[in-house]
Amino acid sequence: MTLAAWLDQVISPRARLAVLGAGVFLILAPFFPLWQITMFAGQFPEGLRLSIYAHQLVGGNGGADLQGINILNHYIGMREIHAADFVEMKFIPFALGMFFLLGLRTAVFARVGQVVDLTALFGYFAAFSFGAFWYRMYSYGHQLDPEAPIKVAPFTPPVLGHQHIANFDVYSYPGLGSVLLAVFVLGLGAILFVEARRHGALRS
Repeated sequence: MTLAAWLDQVISPRARLAVLGAGVFLILAPFFPLWQITMFAGQFPEGLRLSIYAHQLVGGNGGADLQGINILNHYIGMREIHAADFVEMKFIPFALGMFFLLGLRTAVFARVGQVVDLTALFGYFAAFSFGAFWYRMYSYGHQLDPEAPIKVAPFTPPVLGHQHIANFDVYSYPGLGSVLLAVFVLGLGAILFVEARRHGALRS
């Protein structure tokens, strides 16, 4: 079977339901943090926590941790962290809704090519969002006030993993929202794999 012929094949009823099921993860993702940042130091043994949602920033300890992080950032010349700086928050909830509607369309018209398109578009969206997040972290750590009380060399806060900054250990890792989005795209990949086997597209 040629690639063009496979892309035009109709997916199975079970695959349609799987696409709809995967779409549920898109609806749930905005209710959980996409990313979480935790900072530990001797004076903060319990850590300062920042949760990044699709539409807001939430500090730990009832929001007090975000204020504490901004106070610390002031001493090293880093500008305050505000949700308004994260331009992505203006389009991510809209984009997730759009992908959910595309998922409904895919389940109705049920062509393999539409599942491929949905998977590829979501992959581009995820890559762009991650890149924008990295650039935001880079900007925060490199646009330091030269008149700050404490001088530190320009740096990029960790986007993933651990980094020692001044006297802080900073940890950055995906939240449950990102895990749900990963399950969504992996689910689409699994659907494509099953449909390729069903239609014989993986046979030599």
